[in-house]
This record gives sequence, C-alpha cells and structure tokens, in this order.
Amino acid sequence: MSAAGGGAAAARSVPRIGLGTAVQGPRPDPVRRAVLRAIELGYRHFDTAAHYATEAPIGEAVAEAVRAGTLASRDEAFVTSKVWCADAHSDRVLPALRRTLSNLQMEYVDLYLVHWPVTMKAGRYSAPFTEEDFEHFDMRGVWEAMEECHRLGLAKAIGVCNFSRKKLETLFSFATIPPTVNQVEINVVWQQRNLREFCREKGIQLIAYSPLGAKGTHWGSDSVMDSGVLHEIAKSKGKTVAQVCLRWVYEQGDCLIVKSFDEARMKENLDIVDWELTEEERQRISKIPQRKINQGRRYITEHGQYKSLEDLWDGEI
Repeated sequence: MSAAGGGAAAARSVPRIGLGTAVQGPRPDPVRRAVLRAIELGYRHFDTAAHYATEAPIGEAVAEAVRAGTLASRDEAFVTSKVWCADAHSDRVLPALRRTLSNLQMEYVDLYLVHWPVTMKAGRYSAPFTEEDFEHFDMRGVWEAMEECHRLGLAKAIGVCNFSRKKLETLFSFATIPPTVNQVEINVVWQQRNLREFCREKGIQLIAYSPLGAKGTHWGSDSVMDSGVLHEIAKSKGKTVAQVCLRWVYEQGDCLIVKSFDEARMKENLDIVDWELTEEERQRISKIPQRKINQGRRYITEHGQYKSLEDLWDGEI
C-alpha cells in the first residue's frame, strides 16, 4: 500500500495513507497518543510541518513504538515535514531542517517539502500575517537548498506543496533533483485532473490533503461531506461518506493524508483498500461541480508577489 515517486530524489515509496497532524493549538500529548495508536492500527506515514508544531510528539511516539517493539526500527515509519514560509530563504532551509530533525529526534526525514511557494520575513511563524511580512519567493535559491538537504542525507526525498502546474514547469526548468511529490488539496469538489495528468507525465506523486474538505477548520468547507451524490453512493455500498471520498482519491493513484485522532475513524479511514467504486459511481463523482476550498487568500497582498488568486495559482483555479 505505497506509491513510488518518479523523481530522482525518490528514496522509497510513499505509503498511500498517511496520518495528518495539523491540529488547532498546542496539543503535544494528544498527538503523541494518537500517533502511537495509529502505529498499532497499521499507519506508517505521518505528516507534519514546522508550522504545525507537532514534530516533537511524532518523534516521541515513533521512538516509543520502537522501544515497545511495535516498530522494528525508525526506518519502518515514513515521516514527512515541511519548511515554513519564514524559512523559505536560500540560507534558512538547511537550518530549518536541522531544527525539524532536532524536534523529531531523528537523523533524517523521509520527505521534506516546501510548504507554500511563498516567502515571509524570517521569524514570522504565526498568523495573523500583515502585508509587510511577505517577501519575494526565490524558487531557484530555495530549491537549491532543498537539494542540498537531500545530498546531505537529511531528507531522503524532497518535494513541494501547493504548486500549480506552471510553477512545477518553472521548477523543472532548473532543478538538478526534480521534486518527488506535490502535496495539494484534492477531494471530490477539487479533483485536480489537469495537475494530475502533468504530474503523471513528470513522475511526480500527488499527495492529497483535505480529502474530506477540512470541515471544521477555519478555511474548510462542508461541501464534500454534505454532498448528496456521496451520501447516495455511501448508502448503496454500506460505507460511510468519508470512506467513499477517500476511496475516490485512492483510485486516482494519489496518496492521501487523513486527520482524525478518533480511533474508530482512524480504523474507518484505513478500510478503503479492498473494495471499489463502480464505473457509474465514478462518473457521478466526476460531474460534481468543482471549487477549490483552500485558496490561500492570506498570501494575497496588494503590494506583494501575489496580488490576486490568479497570481498565486497561475489561473489554474
């Protein structure tokens, strides 16, 4: 249950289903407990970021699982982290990764990602952000620093998040080590057909965040979980709406990040592998109206690099 990335930086396959840890507020102990239970249930992919402030409890949980014998070694876990916008400077990426590794108490991450194609002033880690916080994103300089992280063995693979097709094309024009992954919003109301086609051509593994629409977050939407089409399909199959959503993403060949610390839901989110949607059901889902949920509006500033959503997403939303 893993997917191989096609970039030259790929070191191992990305497990298809990962546990997300972007939680609201400081919750180190619940995160540690949830990751420990997830490991017992069979999860091996854990997604974090400097911005989430959940690296330390993930590291503690993995170490505890190794001591308990639930994991044979740290190598059995696949840990993804991300460099935040305030460290998206050519001279700050490597120090940021070293801090991440210190938080995790690990010698390497399996996957290190550029969180957004956005740069902020050093030290700007917490919202709210003002127009003065934003600086020009030096894609080449940042990516060269990411490549150095990989060459040093501190990141087994490197990639990006929230990159449009156009930004990926720009990155490919100079990258020595191409990105293994593009982690982006993917769900039934934002199906990413064009981006997926491009990523398949380039051997980039898509990883879906917010596959259920991030209902309950400050930027999320109930449009996925409240979809009448999905409710009808779920009822006919004896599955939950969440399982139908996740199975659809899984069938696209994408990896997916699910975020629930409820044990029953963690089990439910894994139960999407040994059944399929019918062709009729896939066709119905393909006709669901499309609208991007996480538009990144906080990165739009009148005098900054991205003055509009058109600028940030290159007209692709």
